[in-house]
Amino acid sequence: MSVVSDRLPAFPWDRLEPYKATAAAHPDGIVDLSVGTPVDPVPEAVQKALTGAADSPGYPTVWGTPELRDAIVGWAGRRLGARGVTHHHVLPVVGSKELVAWLPTQLGLGPGDRVAFPRLAYPTYEVGARLARAGHVAYDDPTELDPAGLKLLWLNSPSNPTGRVLSKEELTRTVAWAREHGVLVLSDECYLELGWDADPVSVLHPDVNGGSHDGIVSVHSLSKRSNLAGYRAAFLAGDPAVLGPLLQIRKHGGMMTPAPSQAAAAAALGDDEHVRVQRERYAARRAALRRALTGHGFRIEHSEAGLYLWATRDESCWDTVAHLADRGVLVAPGDFYGPAGEGFVRVAVTATDERVRAAVDRLTA
Repeated sequence: MSVVSDRLPAFPWDRLEPYKATAAAHPDGIVDLSVGTPVDPVPEAVQKALTGAADSPGYPTVWGTPELRDAIVGWAGRRLGARGVTHHHVLPVVGSKELVAWLPTQLGLGPGDRVAFPRLAYPTYEVGARLARAGHVAYDDPTELDPAGLKLLWLNSPSNPTGRVLSKEELTRTVAWAREHGVLVLSDECYLELGWDADPVSVLHPDVNGGSHDGIVSVHSLSKRSNLAGYRAAFLAGDPAVLGPLLQIRKHGGMMTPAPSQAAAAAALGDDEHVRVQRERYAARRAALRRALTGHGFRIEHSEAGLYLWATRDESCWDTVAHLADRGVLVAPGDFYGPAGEGFVRVAVTATDERVRAAVDRLTA
């Protein structure tokens, strides 16, 4: 019995390899818009913080340094409008994907429990449920779920892949429903600082949670807003009654962010200017790609925030992937994110300026 076949779906990105080979054969090379991997430099101040902490021979702490916790607390108040956040309300993690994949297991979920996530969603929400051998259910409206056995409710705003932003009213209604039914809310907000046509709101905002963090935890990452995907720097903020036991579990598992990465994360969270600069880069690339795609016959839906354009030509996503691969452009098929994405592709805006110009030229030729 294979662990993968028994517990996990096939790794979706393997299916994209033939199309990647086609795109790579383009005379001017591939433009890879399939994965949202940062390509711009790590901010200089963050690099200096990393190298300054390079002489770290001892084990780092799971809870993070006081300096990192201070930085998270300050950022949550400044950027999220969160109130009453202390060191006991925060917990560094080794990248947000690790957290998403292993959280149901660390929370003690198993057979008979259920995990819910959006119908169009990051595949790792389902993977996390499967690793814990818990059930899983996709939703359109979380407040219409059957709460029986439901232990963990994932929100994702701004959404990956669609870029949809949940309104303050939607978040407030969902938090109230989850509290009524004793369901823990985990809000994946990793793209929150990348709003374009909407202003994303955190579940930690008092207008959403009524000034209480009970039953809610938000997930944040420095990968996109600070180009730190290689540093594995992310964190949780929210209910101490959830984070306290989770800290103890993660101590037993040795889930420690390396000390140099902790120093770098603290520096990144304390500096808003590099985020503004990076936002301007992404805004220009997004605008150029959006114009080129719509001119090429695509329709863009949602995409009001985040690093992706959710695009369709009203055909099979794999036909669209093939069409663009023939032009040397690689995108992600929408069905990677659930059957509801079958007619869409996800186009990342994370390529370099030069590669974005190449994609625009090919789409407008």
